[in-house]
Amino acid sequence: MSEDITQTIAEDDWAAAMAEQTATTAPATEIFQEMSGSNPGNGIAKDIDFILDIPVLMTVELGRTKIAIKNLLQLAQGSVVELDGMAGEPMDVLVNGCLIAQGEVVVVNDKFGVRLTDIITPAERIRKLNK
Repeated sequence: MSEDITQTIAEDDWAAAMAEQTATTAPATEIFQEMSGSNPGNGIAKDIDFILDIPVLMTVELGRTKIAIKNLLQLAQGSVVELDGMAGEPMDVLVNGCLIAQGEVVVVNDKFGVRLTDIITPAERIRKLNK
């Protein structure tokens, strides 16, 4: 019974965090219209609705490292692997492998989340793709 109450409280905290986010963000159709410079009268709003439910893979990256296979094979439970990311440094948020934002770790009732601190502009994303 207490597990059910704890789970409900955890869900309420996440729901509150999501509600706060929703209150401060624009709907996807408005964002798309801003990015494309379009107006709602040309059917773009209906076109964006078509893709809104397509799932994408979001990854939050703490850091990376290169390791030799012989060292990889020596890893055991409790081993520590040093990453190139520094403590307190923003983490990269990638969607389908493309950097879209940077953020910081947040913890709500023992679950990790990411608070986005810097969104990469569409122009910047395109510029990085062309490199």
